[in-house]
Amino acid sequence: MPLPRADLESLLRARHLDRTLTTALPPVEYDAAACGITALDVHLGGGFPRGQVSELVGPRSSGRTSLLHQMLAAATARGELVALVDALDMFDVESASAAGIDLDRLLWIRGHVVSNPGMCRDLNQRALEQALRAFTLVLQAGNFGLVAFDVAEAPTHAIRRLPFTTWLRLQRMVEGSQTICLLVGSEPMARSSAGLTLRVAMRDSRVGIRDLGLGIRFSDRLFDGLNIDARIVRSRSRGDHVCLPLSTVAC
Repeated sequence: MPLPRADLESLLRARHLDRTLTTALPPVEYDAAACGITALDVHLGGGFPRGQVSELVGPRSSGRTSLLHQMLAAATARGELVALVDALDMFDVESASAAGIDLDRLLWIRGHVVSNPGMCRDLNQRALEQALRAFTLVLQAGNFGLVAFDVAEAPTHAIRRLPFTTWLRLQRMVEGSQTICLLVGSEPMARSSAGLTLRVAMRDSRVGIRDLGLGIRFSDRLFDGLNIDARIVRSRSRGDHVCLPLSTVAC
């Protein structure tokens, strides 16, 4: 004979299990770290969540590298150690230094993935897997405020061939830690329950003296930066999509 609901709830309450079935769980709060762009940090509720897998995605020349540099600079300014797994070996040290990144606090791991592998797809896939293993080792080491995995120019088919369990394993590694695990790519790769995805793209702008084409900004004849739109997609929130204009400065 089944127990009445009141008796069942009483037993669950006695074992401190009543919240699992009888009440809705409150949203889990995670520490956040500011990325250094005030408008963005406000909409993110303080910044990118620590202990979660988050993503920064967008096409080439969308401002994603500028935002990555800004995040690395903000973290090193706080005195944190940061790491970048640069799968395609495209990181520019001079631009990074000009963006304010403290290079003494940066671990830079250079990969061998190429954007156009031709007939060497298998070698390229192995290079991607090696970069991912390096990323995993850095996360396991701990003590980093931000660890980024930059595969923004990697072939899409190579990313899609990675097992979905890859991202679940990364989430388990960083959960409960103070590390921001950031995936940088041309399109979303993984989503965790409390992480976020930030999509960036050049913003359409009216052609004028200082603007040319799709958000490309010039000062006289010199490149001055980009006008971009950042679209925030966060799980466990109502009104998932928030779009806001940002500007980048040329280094």
